[in-house]
Parts: sequence; C-alpha cells; structure tokens
Amino acid sequence: MKTTTDRYINLFTDYGFKKVFGEEPNKDLLINFLNELLQGKEKITELTYLNTEHMGKSDRDRKAVFDLYCTNDKGEKFIVEVQRVKQKFFKDRSIYYSSFAIQEQAQVGKEWRYELKNVYTIAILDFEIDHNLTEEQEANRKNKWESHVQLMETYSKSVFYNKLTLIFLEIPKFNKTLQELENDYERWLFAFKNLHKLSNLPVELTEGIFKRLFEIAEIAKMDRKELAIYQESLKDYWDLKSAMDTYFGEGRIEGKIEGRIEGKIEGRIEGKIETAMNLINMGMDISQIAQATGLPLSKIEELKNE
Repeated sequence: MKTTTDRYINLFTDYGFKKVFGEEPNKDLLINFLNELLQGKEKITELTYLNTEHMGKSDRDRKAVFDLYCTNDKGEKFIVEVQRVKQKFFKDRSIYYSSFAIQEQAQVGKEWRYELKNVYTIAILDFEIDHNLTEEQEANRKNKWESHVQLMETYSKSVFYNKLTLIFLEIPKFNKTLQELENDYERWLFAFKNLHKLSNLPVELTEGIFKRLFEIAEIAKMDRKELAIYQESLKDYWDLKSAMDTYFGEGRIEGKIEGRIEGKIEGRIEGKIETAMNLINMGMDISQIAQATGLPLSKIEELKNE
C-alpha cells in the first residue's frame, strides 16, 4: 500500500475531501467555503446533506453520484464536486449532473407552475479546461482560475436565466503565495492546492475556520482504520491521475486509448469494491466505508448483504 509522509491530507482525495466538507460536525467549513466562493450572491446560514446517488427515470438510465449534495433553508440546491483528472465531455457531464437537481424539484399531486429554486454546481478541478477564448477574452478575465457560467442571450450578452449557475475552479491556475492572499476565498483555494504540501500551520492561516481546517486535516490524528482508508484513497488518486495524464496528451484522445482509460477506471472501481469488502469484514460502519471509497451507501449495503 502506498504510504505518505505528509502532515496534512490531500483535499483532492475522496477521503480527504469528504472528511473535511462532508461530515455533519464539519459542516461549518463547507458553509464558509461556499459563502466565500459566492461572494455575497448568496448567504448560506444552514445546509442539509442530501442523498448523493441519483437514478434516472428508469433502471436503464445512467445514474449520477455526486461528491456532495446539499440544500439550504430556502430549498436551493448545491452540487459540489472535486474533479481530479481531465475527462472527455467534462462540460456535458456537468450539465447532466445539474439536471438532476432541477428535475427533482417537480411537485407531484398538485398544480405546479414550474417555479424552480436556484441550483449551483461547483466543480473544483485539479486540471485546466479549454475555454475556447480569444487572446483578448482571456486577457480580460479577472480571476483566470474561476469561471461562472449561466444561460446567456447571445445577441445582447445579458443573462437569460440566473437560477442555474455552474462554477469551475481550476486550482492549478491559482499561483498566489501565502503573503499574497487577500481574503478567505483565496485562502481556501490555497488550501486546495497546497494543504498536503505544508509541514506546519502557516501564520497566515492560524485564525478562525482555517485553524479548524488544519486540526481536522492532520494525518497524525487519524486512528489506524482512518489512516488505512486515507492511504487507499491517496493511492486511488495518484493511480488514476497518472493514467489519465499519460493518455490525454494535448487534449486529444483516440478511441483505442479511451478504451484503455475506461478499463483503468473500471479497475479502480473494482478495487474500491474490494476495499469496501475488507472494511465491511473489519466491522466498520457503512457510512464511513462509503465516505472512504466514494461508493454510494446503497452499494455498500448491497455488498454487506451478499
């Protein structure tokens, strides 16, 4: 098993991300991150975690499994995903995932006038995406690591519909040093990129929510089972990232190579199932197993009952 000498967890691992942002006692970290990201467009005071597994209209439809799925007290929905490697049709996937949060708002059994609540899909990326911008458009982007996407009327360039917002954060493009950080939003981006690289708690991150982040993320505080889960999650991260980085090259991918990548991904899923079975046999709680492996609760329950 791959080991680590890091002091703090990698937030791009399944376990690391969900331990910090996906556990009820740490919900204030997710609320703080979202409020900083939205910069006054939305003020979140409370979040409720929702089921992350969503089925299509029939058993034959492809399902979606989110990293985190939440709603606030106004009924607005937040899909939060970490994307570790570049994927073909990534933008299509983001729209597809958003559609589940839209469709489930349909009210059954009474007259409904199609009024929808806001849906936010937030993707935290460990890679750069192709925006198809001109040099002038790229130069005019304020934060080159951040994209806010809404439906636009193409002639007037005005927002046509503002209740569906997709936010993409390209973490590799965020290159500010600790001394250059201007606000908590930038401190969060710095943490995503650098947390696992730090050997000590920086002075610039010693107050408020970030002090809590470092306490939660310290690997030395994990018990034996937690450490084993994290090590497996870290191995998944590096194996998959290595495979995808090798095959994607300049953004083109041929069918034969794509099949090899899909085989790699399927192999990782089989590995997650094997890990889940081992943890079940160790007597670990199924919610912890789901968090550690990234598999949905329903799959863990199915494995447990086999």
